[in-house]
Amino acid sequence: MIATIATATVAALTAPTAGLLGYRQLKRAANAKKIRITAPNSIDESGFVRIGGIDQWISIRGEDLGNPVILEILGGPGASNLVFLPRTHVWEKHFTIVRWDMRGAGFTFAAGGPDGQGELNYDRLHRDALEVTEYVRARLGVAKLLLVANSFGTVLGLRLARNHPELYSGYVGTDQNIIDGGRDHTAYDAMLARLQKAGKKRELATALEMGADRRSWTVKQVAEFNKLVLTSDPLSYDTMKTVVIRSLWFSPLHTLRGLRAYLKAMTWSEQLQVQAATIDERAEGTDFAIPFFIFQGDGDVLTPPQPAKRFFDEVSAPVKEFALIRNASHFASFRHPDQFIDLMLTKVRPAITGQPLAA
Repeated sequence: MIATIATATVAALTAPTAGLLGYRQLKRAANAKKIRITAPNSIDESGFVRIGGIDQWISIRGEDLGNPVILEILGGPGASNLVFLPRTHVWEKHFTIVRWDMRGAGFTFAAGGPDGQGELNYDRLHRDALEVTEYVRARLGVAKLLLVANSFGTVLGLRLARNHPELYSGYVGTDQNIIDGGRDHTAYDAMLARLQKAGKKRELATALEMGADRRSWTVKQVAEFNKLVLTSDPLSYDTMKTVVIRSLWFSPLHTLRGLRAYLKAMTWSEQLQVQAATIDERAEGTDFAIPFFIFQGDGDVLTPPQPAKRFFDEVSAPVKEFALIRNASHFASFRHPDQFIDLMLTKVRPAITGQPLAA
């Protein structure tokens, strides 16, 4: 969802002055030191694993292999969570985290390019996720993984959690998408109101022309919608600049060429948003046999908390909890990683381990 905005920003930075490049290198070096893992019984490994007939990048990091294991389902689509490592490394004190660059994303896309990704649809990603799950279970010797899905990844995350309780100890959705078969227009209607109030006549005309029903949108219109939503809201736009763009630009894992590939992956993967336009989460089922959590930004205008809360209220699960992350837009867990890990430790970990948070 960030490709349209981020591409223009990073493109302007990929041919900068020598001084700016030097500053970037200093920040990248500091971030590389910041995310280093050296604790006893820790793990820090990454590389390509054969998944679904292609090589896909998997990173496994954590300071104690005795901690619960998280499988992150990235957003975007096509947006690798590896760029946020300097912001989220503190999570690795309490969880072992598997960050998977699925087909069409991150290092997986960079290695194979568009022609090396194979088919890209939700059934294929679902099968890939199950293969990744089995690989991690065998590699780490654990019975179940905790699903943590963000943004567009929550579409896949819900299906995994709903259909495979034998593999997952719980589900955490943040920036939770509720597509509702194309019926939910909360984000669209609020965007129209903001554009009208700001007197943005040209942007308003563009939004009105595309209409509220995302099932009729083209890939280009989906990208335009995301851009209009995020740039018309001050908190979201600030998050894009201070959290997302800065994380991309100062990522210790990504060269300038790597950043270009990262953004190309997101643009190429936008086709998934058109495919997802008719997904109906309620029709697929609201019964979950595992603990179920949604942690949403209180100011998220792209995946608003109201539809997520309505869906949550209909969910049946052995344990469930909904919480708002304060002063947060979309990318809530990355803007406020401290609030997110506090929720993970006080709400989620006790539910999946049966043990209260240690004093």
